Amino acid sequence: MAHHVSSKAQADLDHIWYYLYKESGSAEVADRQIDAITERIHLLGDHPFDGRARDDDLGPGRRSFPVDRYIIVYRVTGRDADILRVAGSSRDIRA
Repeated sequence: MAHHVSSKAQADLDHIWYYLYKESGSAEVADRQIDAITERIHLLGDHPFDGRARDDDLGPGRRSFPVDRYIIVYRVTGRDADILRVAGSSRDIRA
């Protein structure tokens, strides 16, 4: 079991870090949030079915897992978690 982070999800993480740094003025605050998200991504690699199935609203095979104010969107491929996006929970993640 493993996890794979898409280039879009990595870009999302970079944007989240920059936004939190800009808003808080603290790299430590941004780092803590990215660390929390990354920890959950690793957890999904070990337990890919822990997230909520989102077939009805995000498409077949899509799942989500919340982390504070963020949502990890992923799919399970074999026994691995393919991380597709990381979005703010207030964002319209269907878009």
